[in-house]
Amino acid sequence: MNPVQAALGRPIRLAVVGGAAPSLIGPVHRTAARLDGRFDIVAGVLSSNAEKARREGASIGLAPERSYGAVEDMIAAEAIRADGIEAVAVMTPNDSHFRIARAAIAAGLDVICDKPLTNDPLDAEALATAAAGAGVATAVTHNYSGYPMIRQARALVEAGAVGELRLIQVEYLGAGLALRVEDMPDAARRWRLDPAKGGPSLVLADIGTHAHHLACYVSGQNFAALSAEVGTLMPGRRVHDYAQVRFTLRGGARGSMSICQGAAGVENHILVRVFGSTGHIEWRHREHNHLLRADTTGMTQIYSRGSANLEPAAKRATRIPRAGHPEGFHEAFANIYADFAEAVVARRLNQPLDPLAATIPGFREGAEGVRFVAAALRSQDEGQRWVTLG
Repeated sequence: MNPVQAALGRPIRLAVVGGAAPSLIGPVHRTAARLDGRFDIVAGVLSSNAEKARREGASIGLAPERSYGAVEDMIAAEAIRADGIEAVAVMTPNDSHFRIARAAIAAGLDVICDKPLTNDPLDAEALATAAAGAGVATAVTHNYSGYPMIRQARALVEAGAVGELRLIQVEYLGAGLALRVEDMPDAARRWRLDPAKGGPSLVLADIGTHAHHLACYVSGQNFAALSAEVGTLMPGRRVHDYAQVRFTLRGGARGSMSICQGAAGVENHILVRVFGSTGHIEWRHREHNHLLRADTTGMTQIYSRGSANLEPAAKRATRIPRAGHPEGFHEAFANIYADFAEAVVARRLNQPLDPLAATIPGFREGAEGVRFVAAALRSQDEGQRWVTLG
């Protein structure tokens, strides 16, 4: 029996907002929420179009009376039910995250939201403050931190396995904008191409926030300052598809970040390297079940997901024993949901949260990601000068 079932005797009642077909991330969220039996998706508003929302709700198995056409209607109706929703998962276009999350927080609901938390740093800070004031549990689906070997990397750095931090390198390269998607027949429904919905920088909001969170999560530190070049590789493109960022962490370590959505032929390449005074660690998304560690003595070690010698944080995130059976994207995403579920239970039962579940990114970390985007754009606008994040 999982910890949620043990504590409540049932799954947490979850509502989903957004994620109707042809969304890619909607099914991922729903699969992750259900994978461990910690959530039961009982209500939802799957589209901003009320008719489509009700139709799509039925297609995922929602009862007709709990497949709503508007978020406000759902929150009001569920509040008077004995079996009403307890948490909300938000997977809508970026410009609506603030309104939906704020309404859920005001109703005392716990909230898990897709990244970026908002398009505006002031809105993100307001959500983080409101959530803290209401005492609700929050999470942002920076799902790469759900991989066991990323959690192993964080634990090793925290334990001093590479010595004093000196340099961090992060790469996130994708091919989604390698072609002129603006000219394709479905361009009108690609909301990320619209700055009013997707935010002032597509590349920074869409994958840059992931890269930023990985750097902060593995190092255990936030950014102190950065200098950024942000722009486009595709001639004539109006949205950003490329960024190079230099940064310093609050502990003094330096770092660099390469982010691009126009890297032709790449299959979602993500790389994290952390160099310390005595060694380094390296993780690649294509080989996500393994983590390399090497030191100044010449020792090289490969950690493998499921191994007996892993740190507790990595063991917690591992689902099946090591026997040639790989785990992947959906499982890592589900680890975020699993930790969020434990935060929901701890909050509702007024119990301490397991420290191993407490490292998931919440709205405070989400706000740091939005601040990162704003600082990088400010740096670019001001001649790529260094900008302090505080």
